[in-house]
Amino acid sequence: MESVVIESPADTAEGMKVVKATARVFGWKDKIGYAFGDLGNCFILGLVNSFLTIYYTNALGISGAIVGILFLSARCIDAFADVTVGRIADVAPLQKAGRFRPWIRYVKYPFCAITVILFLPMVGNWPMAFRLVYVFVTYLVYGILNSCINIPYGSMASAISDNPDHRASLSTSRSVGSAIGGATTGFMIPLLVYKATVNGQQTVSSMRFFMVSIMCAVIAFICYNMIYAMTTERVQVRKTQKVSAKKLVKGLITNKALMALVVADFFLVINQNLSGTLATYLFTDYFRNTQALSIALLFTFGTVVVLAPFATKLIKAFGKKEASIACLAFGTVMYLLMYVMHITDPWVYLVLLFLATLGSGMFNLMVWAFITDVIDYCQFSTGFREDGTVYGVNSFSRKLAQAFGGGLGGFMLAAIGYVSSTSGGAEQTAAVINRIYAIGNLIPAGCLLLGMLTLILFYPLNKKRIDAVDAELAERRSRDIAEQESSKSA
Repeated sequence: MESVVIESPADTAEGMKVVKATARVFGWKDKIGYAFGDLGNCFILGLVNSFLTIYYTNALGISGAIVGILFLSARCIDAFADVTVGRIADVAPLQKAGRFRPWIRYVKYPFCAITVILFLPMVGNWPMAFRLVYVFVTYLVYGILNSCINIPYGSMASAISDNPDHRASLSTSRSVGSAIGGATTGFMIPLLVYKATVNGQQTVSSMRFFMVSIMCAVIAFICYNMIYAMTTERVQVRKTQKVSAKKLVKGLITNKALMALVVADFFLVINQNLSGTLATYLFTDYFRNTQALSIALLFTFGTVVVLAPFATKLIKAFGKKEASIACLAFGTVMYLLMYVMHITDPWVYLVLLFLATLGSGMFNLMVWAFITDVIDYCQFSTGFREDGTVYGVNSFSRKLAQAFGGGLGGFMLAAIGYVSSTSGGAEQTAAVINRIYAIGNLIPAGCLLLGMLTLILFYPLNKKRIDAVDAELAERRSRDIAEQESSKSA
């Protein structure tokens, strides 16, 4: 296919002038390269999202309530960084490498470095006041740098191709890369960071966490180099005039598809963010089986790989919205069933957990294609295209969900009476252990149910509607190119 450079706004019906250019044809290289982006991300995010809470409580001796406040405040701050970075990416001068790829090229250095700094082993010997300052500052810097690499990366999908099938394949590739990275870290990290005490209790090691953080940062750095080398931005937006803030905000707020996706994603990211944390405590304290924990975290991400071969067929047959709703309903029922059964065998629980995670797996697999649909719908409805800003708004919601999820996890640990310790060897009471099992199943069930209801009641882009939007935008692009060719020949 040919690439397009869009100069916006201009004197056309939708405020865009399409200028043709040449580029390498979209193909496997783009798909694999784009998958490397989330593969690298998940070697960092899998470590931080699933294990930073237990590192803070069990290695640094920080209480669950303080960890909850830390996550809540830091994530609320860096959520605004998402919108800021998205807006800067949209309005900054277009570079030869594209609008989004240069961010990955430069931000990979500090982002990989801060990942290692989060787990410096000597911090556990500092006075508590110094530890609190350290964890707040480093986590805040981590969140901002995460925005600087992930907002451009996510926005890049709509710039790699304007073909809906290509974008769906990029979403699948990204999710597969995420699943491989998440499954690898989920399986390997518990085997590497835990050690057994003299009484057989499993406890975390600060030095082992530090060594694992270096390993994850190096792998992520290599992956970021791969995505930069293997992808091409074919749809590039060159701004000739600024869209007013008032017009932009009004267009975003009145975009029903964007607002519904933001809400649905909010609930499902809370589930995604808490799943690793809750599983860590569930298998460490309730089942007391860290080998089963590795498999549980592998299942959490591995279900995406299981669904990936069927995703395109399901979307073509039923649509993203319709397939996601059915899977979310199934997942909700499975988590409620596990809660009622109160399972004590970790291996039986793992089988049912695998089935339950299929419920959220379809939405997680397709969420990036949902976002490109919303970006197209925004262009269809308002006449201007702001890929980074739209992606930043959705990511803002995701960061708030992560903040809420991180805070909720810490607060609920404190509420149920979980005892933190610097050695990780504190014994939990039977009541606390049973409460861990309850929240480990009821919270995911509630999140999936709320996400499903939001899609059913408020998200307007069913299969018929988004097919019509794609067809209309394709017709507009063809018309603009034809008018341009005609004006050139004249």
